[in-house]
Amino acid sequence: MKTKVAMMFGGKSVEHEVSVISGIQAFLSMDTEKYDVIPVYMTKNNDMYIGDDIGKIESYKNIKGLLDRSQRVIMINENDQVKLVSYPPKKFGKGVEVPIDVAFPVVHGTNVEDGAFQGYLKTMGIPFVGCDVMASAIGMDKYMMKPVLKENGVPVLDAMIFTMKDYEDMDAILDRVEEKLGLPVIIKPVNLGSSVGISVAKSRVELSASIDDAFRYATKVLVEHAITNLREINCAVLGDENDAIASEIEEPMHTEDILSYEDKYVSNAKGSGSKGMASVSRKIPAEVSPERREEIRSLAVKAFQTLGCNGVSRIDFMIDEDTDQLYYNEINTIPGSLAFYLWEPIGIPYKELLDRMIQLALKRARIEEGLTFTFDTNILDSASFGGSKGSKV
Repeated sequence: MKTKVAMMFGGKSVEHEVSVISGIQAFLSMDTEKYDVIPVYMTKNNDMYIGDDIGKIESYKNIKGLLDRSQRVIMINENDQVKLVSYPPKKFGKGVEVPIDVAFPVVHGTNVEDGAFQGYLKTMGIPFVGCDVMASAIGMDKYMMKPVLKENGVPVLDAMIFTMKDYEDMDAILDRVEEKLGLPVIIKPVNLGSSVGISVAKSRVELSASIDDAFRYATKVLVEHAITNLREINCAVLGDENDAIASEIEEPMHTEDILSYEDKYVSNAKGSGSKGMASVSRKIPAEVSPERREEIRSLAVKAFQTLGCNGVSRIDFMIDEDTDQLYYNEINTIPGSLAFYLWEPIGIPYKELLDRMIQLALKRARIEEGLTFTFDTNILDSASFGGSKGSKV
């Protein structure tokens, strides 16, 4: 019997469209002899839809029309069987009822990649592909991950974090940044990906404008020193916290100081179809020494396992060409296109990559089934509030 997989994409995120591309790429590459795959589109309100056209990228040119001819569903757990069922329920006749064995979220950004959606799936009791709640949350927060990695010997750049309260006094922010970090600096929303809201500031005026822009997308903003003579090198990792392997490494090419959203998803898609991150201009393998290649791959695995990741993640590194120092930049716990283009060069085709990710999810579910999550006591038998003031239990 085939394993039933819900391939889930979209969601309430500024990276919604990118997720649709990544999700449909994955859906079309699945091993259909082994898996029965149900594409599930999540709208920007997180409503879930299934239907004959949900897995067709051309259908998303008219999303309203797509939803009109598709079926809205919700996820329920009934007798330890998770199902996608029609919503609202039909008054007459039987509605859609699709049992699923594993969820495969191919989602990017806040609200869906940051542990929130993973928490929902965990509460529903469905095994799911990718990082667990904690790894997803830490991996998405560009500031919180730094001390965790630094404590475990992974080199990171020092950074400053600013909140909405700080934002009330822009001059104070600018003074603190110039005093501690100097210029240029790079400004990032603390919990977004795909280069959304990220920019480099080389002057006080640019710094103010960049902070304004970053606060459009997040309630906290990260500022760190910008390496002026920079090479970016990326490496993906497949596995879990106990056993993981590194992919080939790449050097993404870009038109500005940083790899922009347009570099990733717009300019390179012209004339090449909807290929997402797979269409970015890049060098694979990156042109570095064999020793540096292995250093990057080893450090990628270390970062992945330190954060407790699962499935496939892509770790982005920076090389300061002036000092030859290697720094961890960030992790993408659900990378664009699932970074399949980094696995094919070392002999792992996309279909096999997806299969391994699902098997890792099922492995984690089997391990968790053997753990104890309840503890039977008689505490409620003797519990009493003993009068209007109550009492300690």
